[in-house]
Amino acid sequence: MRRIRLDRIDRRILQELQADGRMTNVELAKRVGITAPPCLRRVRALEEAGLIRGYHAQLAPEALGFPVTVFAQVGLASQAESDLVAFETLVRSWPEVREAHMLAGEADFILKIVATDWDSYQRFLSTKLTSAPNVAHVKSAMTLRVSKAEPGVPLTAEREVETETAA
Repeated sequence: MRRIRLDRIDRRILQELQADGRMTNVELAKRVGITAPPCLRRVRALEEAGLIRGYHAQLAPEALGFPVTVFAQVGLASQAESDLVAFETLVRSWPEVREAHMLAGEADFILKIVATDWDSYQRFLSTKLTSAPNVAHVKSAMTLRVSKAEPGVPLTAEREVETETAA
């Protein structure tokens, strides 16, 4: 791991791109107060350091036929590393699962799952999730409404940031 010190401009670049990843380099440079060529060099360096993982469009699941979002807490029968890896590999193959987080505590994983309706989620639950090897129990919680959905991290240009990246 190597340490990278982010200056005010780097932090502002990250803040601006997190808010709007589609802006042009010229617009980004203008917003952070530098010219376009050094701005592009900084963005490329932030990408190479692994601080910017990618760019994507934020889609409206309900408008695309996925109005149901369920968070499933999954408990495994075994937490041996090979069993955890096997479960993670299986979860990555299920397109309905949009996020999977390994947890410390009562549940081993929490999965964010989208579905076309409650019945399709129940089919997924019974045919895939609960029947998967090593799954001991699942507790489901259906989302009623989203009160906040902010991607990324709470960056401000003023806060000093030192980070470690894989070199």
